[in-house]
This record gives sequence, structure tokens and C-alpha cells, in this order.
Amino acid sequence: MKDFKRQNPLFSLCGLNCGLCPMFLGKYCGGCGHGSQSCAIARCAAAQGNVEYCFQCPQYPCEKYDHIDDFDSFITHRRQKSDLKRAQSIGIAQYNLEQEEKVRILNELLCHYNDGRKKTLFCTAVNLLELPALRAAISRLQAHEQLDAMPLREKSAYAAAVFQEIAGESGLKLTLNRKKVR
Repeated sequence: MKDFKRQNPLFSLCGLNCGLCPMFLGKYCGGCGHGSQSCAIARCAAAQGNVEYCFQCPQYPCEKYDHIDDFDSFITHRRQKSDLKRAQSIGIAQYNLEQEEKVRILNELLCHYNDGRKKTLFCTAVNLLELPALRAAISRLQAHEQLDAMPLREKSAYAAAVFQEIAGESGLKLTLNRKKVR
């Protein structure tokens, strides 16, 4: 949306973690307010006096959030409302510190464990899992003595299995919920 600018490239107005999105990572999107997409929530925020995050609006949560987490785009939408609530409760500065740690974890996964086919899985895992679970997964990967000697494809499959297992223990599926087109 033209003339809509944001200071925080990691966390969007509506609660998406832009810093963990494959489109943002691939430099296809500059994040909320820097892309070329028209956004109804950005238009609403501008009409409300340029609120920085939806939770700052007196009408939040409004009807725009009724089914916002039903389907995903390039990034999972399943945590939008809970992430907005967390950011509101601990403050944006603290929330950004947590997101920066998640970005570091994601970068490690993409640099050392991505065989070219796991980017979406790793982005989804880092978005959905809490930091303690992510740290546990990274510790498991680092503790595997033969992992560095494995071919990248096997190493990537092992990392994916670790994340799938940890997600399963939390009752999470590491897949994007795509809207069915008829």
C-alpha cells in the first residue's frame, strides 16, 4: 500500500512474523508496509490514525480477525492472535528480542540443514514452536555426532524429523493450511 511505512520489519501490524517468512527471507517482500500488496488491515490502521499494531486499536479484535488463522499464505497465520497478545503483554522491544532469536535459529537451519526443499517447513516450525522447544531441537541436532559427516540430503531429513517429532509432542502440524480452490 503506497505511503504505508512501518519501523518494525520483523513483526507486522496484524501479527505475522515477517522476519520468519520465506518471501521476506528471499527478498520478494520487504515486510509489512514495504511490499506492493494492498492490505485491508493497513488501510484500516491508517484510518484509525496509523496504529503500529492492531492490538493498539480500541476496536481490536474486530471482524477482520474472525477467521484470520483459518488459512495460511507464505507464512503460517495460526499464531497471529496469540503473537499479538504476547507482544502486547511483554512489550514490542522484548517481543522483538524473542523474534531475533527465532530469526537466528531459522538462519542456522537454512544455512546448515536446508537441502533446498525444507525452507517452508523450517519457517513454519520456527513460527509455531516456542523458543524452549526450538532450543531443544537445535541442541538435539548439535548433539548428533555423525550429523556433520552426513550428506546434506540426509542431514536435512534428520533435522526435519527432529522438528516434526517435537511439533508432534506439542500437538502441532508443521504444514501450511492452504485454502482449497474449487
